[in-house]
Amino acid sequence: MVVHRPRGGPGREVSVAGTPAGRAYSLADVVALVRRVGIDLDPGEALATSLIEWRGAGADSWGPGAG
Repeated sequence: MVVHRPRGGPGREVSVAGTPAGRAYSLADVVALVRRVGIDLDPGEALATSLIEWRGAGADSWGPGAG
């Protein structure tokens, strides 16, 4: 799963295996998207796992107006 860099608007695009999975506005949204693909992680695990690639910024950056 890739959480793409923030771009101009609120939130960040998320993709799984190159396919768009949705937009996340917080770490909780990323956790929900991960669960949709069958992986049960809590927020702490989501920050530490190598299953999620954070591009351009970490889990504390969601773009202007997000969160």
